[in-house]
Amino acid sequence: MAYTPKSELDVRTAKFQALFAESELDGALIIQNADLFYFAGTTQQSHLYIPRDGAPILMTRKSYQRARTESALDSVVPFASPRDVLKILQQRGYALPKRMGMELDVLPANTYLSYREIFSGVELVDISPSIRKVRAIKSEYELAAMRRAAKIGEKTMRTMPELLVEGISEIELAGKLEAVARGAGHQGSVKFRLWNNDMFYGHLMAGKSAAEPSYLSSPTGGPGLSPAFAQGSSKRKIRRSEPVLFDYVFVTDGYIVDQTRIFALGKLSDKLMRAHDAMLEIQHAVVDAAKPGVTGDEIFQLALSMACKQGYEENFGGLGMDRINFVGHGVGLELDEFPFLAKGQRMPLEAGMVIAVEPKVTFANVGTVGIENTYVVTQNGAKRITRGSDKISIVKTK
Repeated sequence: MAYTPKSELDVRTAKFQALFAESELDGALIIQNADLFYFAGTTQQSHLYIPRDGAPILMTRKSYQRARTESALDSVVPFASPRDVLKILQQRGYALPKRMGMELDVLPANTYLSYREIFSGVELVDISPSIRKVRAIKSEYELAAMRRAAKIGEKTMRTMPELLVEGISEIELAGKLEAVARGAGHQGSVKFRLWNNDMFYGHLMAGKSAAEPSYLSSPTGGPGLSPAFAQGSSKRKIRRSEPVLFDYVFVTDGYIVDQTRIFALGKLSDKLMRAHDAMLEIQHAVVDAAKPGVTGDEIFQLALSMACKQGYEENFGGLGMDRINFVGHGVGLELDEFPFLAKGQRMPLEAGMVIAVEPKVTFANVGTVGIENTYVVTQNGAKRITRGSDKISIVKTK
């Protein structure tokens, strides 16, 4: 039985094909898993050819039987090698492309070079911007999946006060919360498009751990367990009166929501409480401003201006050279989708885009406070998908 309805796949394909004319493409060959799932409804080892006009054809190496079951596309055929692609197209009555799009932003260089040899005489061009543009606008089908993911997030966040005790390590607490999320249907894997970025569920860090930067394109990093995976939870014990940052990605049926809440054992300092309230003010302003036609740069500049006026210019989005120049990002099948609410980003928001808004401030050797929620952009502003209170949750201790 197909997973993604054929009507949904047909609409996605039609929107994608409508962009071919501006690039003068005869077709596109899709092989990256997130894009395969979006256009074909399966991540089995496949090559999906989408012609400029007409129906796509899915050529699957492993597992062909699963691809036939999972994909609602009419044409699903077996193949043994990329060298068979042009022959299969010809046999099935497709005009051979002279100019073909591929996902050159994620295609490994050696793979690209081999395809350039295989498709000798075919001009290969980057189709990734068009794919990302189409994927940025979510359908009601996709939004429903995100709302299911948000329910997993709410359930997991609600469990934190039961599990947070003084002396528990960050990594032990993370494991217990991840078990809750997994049991509720979290798929586990969090997909990035950006090369060399990866994540395991998200970040749970307390106190100064959350002030430690990392390589990740994120306002927080964390020490992790070793330099081999230098982000996220460590073996550090959680103490009273320090902020516990719970910044997790919740994923079900492929679709992502991103959410952050702050917890603490006992009261936090007035300085941290005021800083958190300031980030809530920025979140509110960003949500009000996030309407069709507004650019990511305009939203970032609004958030940065507010942080400066509040006195957090040196703390907003991290510390020193490790500060990030964004206050939000698109989410969907990947954690880093269009649009980016970032410095210099000129892409205007459109209704149906989904954004994670994350104003946060970091204090050296103290920790991070702030908020993150996921929203869908509508004609009247951004509507929240993630659930639960934004306030700092103070867990009472005995």
